[in-house]
Amino acid sequence: MNDTIKTKRLEGAQLVIETSQGTQTYDSRFLVAALLIFIARGSGTIEPEESAKMIDLIEERFHMEGAQSLELLTRAMTDMAENPELARALVDLAPTLSDENKEDIALMALKVIAADGRRDVREMEKFNEAVEALGIAPDTVHRAFDRYFSETMPGS
Repeated sequence: MNDTIKTKRLEGAQLVIETSQGTQTYDSRFLVAALLIFIARGSGTIEPEESAKMIDLIEERFHMEGAQSLELLTRAMTDMAENPELARALVDLAPTLSDENKEDIALMALKVIAADGRRDVREMEKFNEAVEALGIAPDTVHRAFDRYFSETMPGS
């Protein structure tokens, strides 16, 4: 099903989207799941290590059970595949995120990129696209990189 968005509106911290198929509500949890999937797919496929990392990160970030994390990621993949316009619409949720949340999201994305042990330039390009679309300031991205390296460097 390739549905187009009729209307979209922000209600508090939720994005409400109307299509011919009905109304759907999206929040920052969905935005994070969609963003991580977008970046992980940058290399063409989502590696098993990346999937596991996304489940763990969402589970930890939103205090969800593993099955709930997987369900959220699955819904994000399905909804994004069914409605390619959704990615652009989700950007409307960016103003509902604090700088601290944006930094945490950037850190999560870096961890997903590194999960399979390979540095893929296409994933970093997707990371940069997402950061720009969400309006994450360069200093916020820099702090996310600092945190990533402080957590992953030997002896840290």
